[in-house]
Parts: sequence; structure tokens; C-alpha cells
Amino acid sequence: MNTAAFAPFQTLAENLLPHALDGASDGSHDFSHLLRVWKNTQAIHALEAGDQEILVAATILHDCVAVEKNSPLRAQASRLAAERASSVLIDLGWSSQRVAATAHAIEAHSFSAGIKPTTLEAKILQDADGLDAIGMVGVARCFYIAGRMGSGLYDPADPEALNRAFDDKRFAIDHFQTKLFKLAAGFNTETGEKIARARQQRLRRFFDEFLDEI
Repeated sequence: MNTAAFAPFQTLAENLLPHALDGASDGSHDFSHLLRVWKNTQAIHALEAGDQEILVAATILHDCVAVEKNSPLRAQASRLAAERASSVLIDLGWSSQRVAATAHAIEAHSFSAGIKPTTLEAKILQDADGLDAIGMVGVARCFYIAGRMGSGLYDPADPEALNRAFDDKRFAIDHFQTKLFKLAAGFNTETGEKIARARQQRLRRFFDEFLDEI
């Protein structure tokens, strides 16, 4: 894996990337996802500051335990990742304080976990990861994951769920209402929120045009 994107922390990236992806074949949580989240992290950090080394470590290791979206353990995925990341960083000789800060950022990054980020680094990582779930990349990831789960695109009898409950395990388009449209309201940083507003508009435009076509 090319570590140049993580400059000037290439050596740290080289040490962490072998632990980053848990051998998973999930194309929505692969190396390209890490690069996109890191790009978002850098964009937010440039205006909001924060400890960049912790941000690098948290970004690379935030998905180091793979849990499928339809697994009953999904809400625990970020906690499990934080535990594994802590072990990796301790082995690298990190102080307990910096390990704890990185672990908190990882544990709090997940929408499913429902953990409020209390540090700037945790707020930045949550925003950076959330940005990858909305906009056009978010659309692509939504339908990719739906395919992995064997879901349909939409309910042909009631695509907008006007007379049924939303069910994003059965219909991909329902995930826009159950999660994706909600993400833009929960950003922590001013920079993240600004980027999210633009991506939310793209997400809404896709949704409206999709409904128009079907």
C-alpha cells in the first residue's frame, strides 16, 4: 500500500496499515476508504487543528475489526476496533494517554455506536468518516453494501414507504431515510458541517432523480 498520502507520517502508516483492514474484502471499507477519510481529516484539520499523529493513527485503525452491516455485533464494531488499536499502539511504545485518546476517537467515530466524541480528534474523525457516507461516494457505498447483503434496490409497490415501515435491510433506497439523510445534522466541526451541506445536496438530488426514474 502506498503510504505517501500519509506524509509526513509514512513510517507510522507503514507500521499501522498491516493491522488496518482485518483481512476483509469489503470494498466500502477498504484502503480507498481509508484514503478518503484521511483526505477529509486533513481538510478539517487544516482549519480546526488537532493532534495530527493521533488523527493518522485513528484514521488508519478505525475499521481494524470487520463487522458486517447486518451483524448483531455491528453496534460494537468501533469498540472492538478501539481495543485492537490500543493493543497495536501499545506494542509501538505509545504512551497510555495517547493510546486512550486514539481509542476514544475510534470508538466514537461510528454512527451505530452512539458515543459522543469529547476530544477534538474524535470530533474530526467522526466528521471525516461521516463525510464518506454522504454525497456521491455515499450513494455508491450504500448500493454496494446493499448488494453484499442481498437487498433489493427499492420496494416496487411502495418505494417511498408511504404505507409501510422503512426497512433498509430489504431495500437499499430506504437507507437514505433511516440513516444517510440524518448524518448531515450531526457534524461536530464547522468545517465538517460546511462540507456535509454540499454533499447532502448531492445526496438529495440523487434520491429525487432516482425516484423520478422509477
